[in-house]
Amino acid sequence: MLHLDISKTLGTVSAAELIALYGKATSALRALHAGSGKGSDFLGWLHLPTSISAADIADIQATAAKLSAGAEVVVVIGIGGSYLGAKAVIDALSHTFAALQDKSKRKAPLVLFAGQNIGEDYLAELMEILQGKSVACIVISKSGTTTEPALAFRIIKSFLEQTYGKNEAKNRIVAITDKSRGALRSMADKEGYKTFAIPDNIGGRFSVLTPVGLLPIACAGIDVAALVQGAAEMEKSTGANVPFEENIAAQYAALRNALYAKGKKVEVLANFNPKLHFVAEWWKQLYGESEGKDGKGIFTASVDFTTDLHSLGQYVQDGERMLFETVLSVAKTKHRLTVPPDKDDLDGLNFLAGRRVDEVNRMAELGTQLAHVDGGVPNIRLELSDLSEYTLGELMYFFEKACGISGYMLGVNPFDQPGVEAYKKNMFALLEKPGYEKETEAIKKRI
Repeated sequence: MLHLDISKTLGTVSAAELIALYGKATSALRALHAGSGKGSDFLGWLHLPTSISAADIADIQATAAKLSAGAEVVVVIGIGGSYLGAKAVIDALSHTFAALQDKSKRKAPLVLFAGQNIGEDYLAELMEILQGKSVACIVISKSGTTTEPALAFRIIKSFLEQTYGKNEAKNRIVAITDKSRGALRSMADKEGYKTFAIPDNIGGRFSVLTPVGLLPIACAGIDVAALVQGAAEMEKSTGANVPFEENIAAQYAALRNALYAKGKKVEVLANFNPKLHFVAEWWKQLYGESEGKDGKGIFTASVDFTTDLHSLGQYVQDGERMLFETVLSVAKTKHRLTVPPDKDDLDGLNFLAGRRVDEVNRMAELGTQLAHVDGGVPNIRLELSDLSEYTLGELMYFFEKACGISGYMLGVNPFDQPGVEAYKKNMFALLEKPGYEKETEAIKKRI
């Protein structure tokens, strides 16, 4: 079970202040389950883990097996929630240096990502890497017209058709899109791609447990059934009938809002395991896009410790006291590596000889926590028992549930993202996209 430790925040928020938020947090939790709050038409994620059937999982696993058969690389095309959840799980559970492993030792194809940026060098170098390799593709887009993934898919689709011919290329492409409309749906139906539907009532940043996340994760050889099982257990343990004192999602949401009211405007998600880097990237989108609206919201940032202790550590320790820290901790690592002795001890590390590297890391974590708390940084700690499909399923559903509660407590709609469209309108005007003539004329006067 995911463990939440809030004891190092009680110097900033008193127990009485947290208890005073019990009613507000409980009301927000119940509003989620009753579907009575803002954005209630996007609550399909709420009971998703316990509603995914064995047949759903089997279809995803069978499709992944077919797509991966003989493929050296599976390119996943998507942006935002259409790639971050899958990337987070795959990076956390795969060999860190899988790309450099001997191919015979890999249990699954390499999963690479495109469509999450508009980087010409990135795409050109990706195409270089794909030359001479067996390639398959998963394209994820609700509309099919979002610029970044649409651009990447046009390039990858052209490559697959030129390499394998149109008939074989269609067998190497799976589209995850709207069930009945949109450009990608029309293309998939015309070309004969295997498809999965993105549920209408689940937004992108909450979609990791739909085919959006599960199919790429399965292609990486990861057990998606165990991921869903962990999420299902967390769904049950954070339900509307679970009292506040036992409901860690409600507690985390309440504490974030209490700290925000105390002037803590930035939440830094810190990890001491580099495999969790993209879990933090996924978390940043989940909370930043859900709460940052109406002139409100905690700004989400992340750090990789101990690496960033040698860069941002100075600011966290001694900078403006407008932030708090949430630490992701992993109790048990997968590998065991000890520090060897050295006869000359020129680096002065013989006091560590025979001790595990993870012990050193854990003492760095504890020492950092104490230093930051002493420096006036409230510290929340989330401990996973290990890094596995089950525990990541727990963690991701926990963050989703707490996000919904926290957004309602803040008084915003946590399930829309109106601000995301602003840059697109300007970009299309600058590119002189048909239909944007008035915007093009107006924007040229500003630049």
